[in-house]
Amino acid sequence: MEYNNQNEEVISNEIQDPSTEKVLTKKDLNKMVWRSLLLQSSFNYERMQGGGWTYSLIPGLKKIHTNDHDLSNALQDHMQFFNTHPFLITFVQGVILAMEENKEKRETIRGIKVALMGPLGGIGDALFWLTLLPITGGIAASLSAEGNVAGPIIFLVAFNLVHFFLRFFLMHYGYGMGTRAITVLKEGTKKVSRAASIVGMMVVGALVASYINLSLNWTIQAGEIPVDIQGEVIDAIMPGLLPLLYTMLCYWLLKKGRSPLTLIGMTIVLGLAGSILGVM
Repeated sequence: MEYNNQNEEVISNEIQDPSTEKVLTKKDLNKMVWRSLLLQSSFNYERMQGGGWTYSLIPGLKKIHTNDHDLSNALQDHMQFFNTHPFLITFVQGVILAMEENKEKRETIRGIKVALMGPLGGIGDALFWLTLLPITGGIAASLSAEGNVAGPIIFLVAFNLVHFFLRFFLMHYGYGMGTRAITVLKEGTKKVSRAASIVGMMVVGALVASYINLSLNWTIQAGEIPVDIQGEVIDAIMPGLLPLLYTMLCYWLLKKGRSPLTLIGMTIVLGLAGSILGVM
């Protein structure tokens, strides 16, 4: 017997109905994928995604646990703290549902759920925020810069094709593999994260050079010869040097705890001041 995190109700490891019949269908799994879109709808600092996570599992838990006592224990258990990358949540769902069908002990299910949170959070950030988002966003921004209205449409379609494919695929893969999927995840976590991070950093670097426009409109006289500081000095050292330096400055300020809004405001002020003074 265990108490939940508020010490109000007891969560028991005892299962009154130990039957392990396979009751979930593809339709059930797909239904829970759609419900997973509401994972963060009740996000809070006590249980994080716990409420949305439990909501997404309810159809499956009701079919698996026809015994009211077992269903109550499962719901109370899943309402506890949970937090991982929202786009990869269905992988955890699939694994946990397979364990629920197998009537594993509550402490075992809880342990596996907690063990999956961290690795999937890291993989999700590398795959989506550092790779997929910069690539699709860069393509869309390039088209939009040319006045092509298809830019934002292509971004939404391309990003969500990958997003929803992974949601449905990972649900069925996790459910089919069960706890065996954890071994595969542990073996591939570092390789996938590293590869995705490398690709993402390359894309971000290309975006800095392509889309950050910062140059000096400043000419000085060297005797009787005018010298263009931007074209003849800075670009001669390295083209795109100022955008790179400004990006590194913003990154350093973020690491120092400055908020993105502060950096946006600083950029606006710098641009306005440079334009008024005629040096940018």
